[in-house]
Amino acid sequence: MRRIYFLLPNVERARQVVDELLLARIEEHHIHVLAKEGIPMENLPQASFLQKSDFVPALERGVAVGGGAGLLAGLVAVTFPPAGMVLGGGALLGIALAGAGMGAWISSMIGVDVPNRQLKAFTDAVERGEILMLVDVPKARVGEIEDLVKSHHPEVDIGGTEPTIPPFP
Repeated sequence: MRRIYFLLPNVERARQVVDELLLARIEEHHIHVLAKEGIPMENLPQASFLQKSDFVPALERGVAVGGGAGLLAGLVAVTFPPAGMVLGGGALLGIALAGAGMGAWISSMIGVDVPNRQLKAFTDAVERGEILMLVDVPKARVGEIEDLVKSHHPEVDIGGTEPTIPPFP
């Protein structure tokens, strides 16, 4: 999947684009809309905290760092067992998984409060009252969807395509 970013001039144009995307068989849960606080967004699929925050990248980093730290701690525990205990591969795996779990939990708690880095480029436009639309589409349909929106709405600014998006948000 790829995420396409569109900047739209107003809510009415956003509604039109959402309708066209639905007719192009893009499911509503793959469309996310962000706007300045106070702009009425009724009937538009609003972005959740998963799209607005750095939760998913922080979670991924936490699993990697925590798993690495847990693996290192497990290797130390197996190499120098405490009080003459004999530890094997199961202990190593358990400590590495515990480290990954702790890393994921701690970093995701931090990531929830950090704005999504991908959205920083659009902050000024959103503050001016423009509407940001994030559309998740299969890689093969990126060009088709960009052409569809541009052909019906030449004033829409295509803000780029994110190379990959996480599969679960």
